[in-house]
Order: sequence, then structure tokens, then C-alpha cells
Amino acid sequence: QVQLVESGGGLVQAGGSLRVSCAASGLTLDSYAMGWFRQAPGKEREFVATISKSGRNTLYADSVLGRFTISRDNAKNTVYLQMNSLKPEDTAVYYCAANFDAMTTMGRLYDYWGQGTQVTVSS
Repeated sequence: QVQLVESGGGLVQAGGSLRVSCAASGLTLDSYAMGWFRQAPGKEREFVATISKSGRNTLYADSVLGRFTISRDNAKNTVYLQMNSLKPEDTAVYYCAANFDAMTTMGRLYDYWGQGTQVTVSS
């Protein structure tokens, strides 16, 4: 049974940093491209970042480029999202997702999803 469990969310002031993690079980992480998405209240889910199976390639949404960094440790079956210079508009539930195919910004192509972790940025 595949499980993706996010952790590390919380409340942080604008300009601060936070790292969220996604621990995977029931799958071999290096067989999956991974992605982070977020959903703010009243808004649609949006793409944040994705990383290739090896970790050599990454892609970011324009809104987070230069502030967020996605990484992975396949030996630990864990994916990370380091978030710096946080803004109130980054407030959302953050979800990790696994895609057996290549890295993609399209959420509907991901095979597995976590339950999400809340990130709240105060102004």
C-alpha cells in the first residue's frame, strides 16, 4: 500500500523559511518523479515544483522560482521542499505527489497523493 505523508508545515512570519517533507512508503521512490502542489482556500490546486527520478532535473512555478527548492533523498524515500522568503500568498495546504512517468506540472498525471500539510504565512 502506497503512502505519502507530508510533514513540517506550520505558522511562519513573512520573510521566514520552512521545510516540508514527504515520506514515501510502499513504493521505490527512485522509480517516481515527484511533485509538490498547493491549494489555498477558495482556490484551485496549483503546481509548485517537480523533480526527476534521479533528482538531476527540477522545474518550478514562476511564483516560487528563486525562493523554493525541491530535493529528494531516494535512500531515505523522502522528498523535500525548502521554502525561503515566504509571503502571505504562499499560505496553502501543500501536497506531495508521485508520478511513475516523467516529471510534469500536470497534477492529473500523478499516481499517488499525500494528505497535505498546512503552511500559514503571517504578514
